[in-house]
Amino acid sequence: MTTHKDLNVWKKSMNMVILTYRLTGQFPKEELFGLSSQMRRAAVSIPSNIAEGHGRNSDKELIRFLFISLGSASELETQILLSNKLDFLKEEGFNQLNELNNEIIRMLVALIRSKNNGQLVNLNTDNSNTVTE
Repeated sequence: MTTHKDLNVWKKSMNMVILTYRLTGQFPKEELFGLSSQMRRAAVSIPSNIAEGHGRNSDKELIRFLFISLGSASELETQILLSNKLDFLKEEGFNQLNELNNEIIRMLVALIRSKNNGQLVNLNTDNSNTVTE
């Protein structure tokens, strides 16, 4: 029996949590409860929702939680870009975090499509939310 811990996207997102914590630990102290905290919460949300969705033992529920993870990854992407523009991240850290997050987004999209007949649409809403890529 496979678990969420067997999913490559979960493993990569766990690594991103660690990297996010390390990099945001270098942010200015006044950002401890600001951007740093928001980035950490968004990063933790990604593997947490993958795990919760997988634990529901239903493809419909898994897809729903994968969409939540995708939303958190998109939120984190914005925060990474802001951190770079505010000079909180050095170029190397920005590149590492941004590339890893983009890879996770691609993996989530692929996993959603593989579980959802090739479509990137949330089954818990109407089909007007279909995203084409």
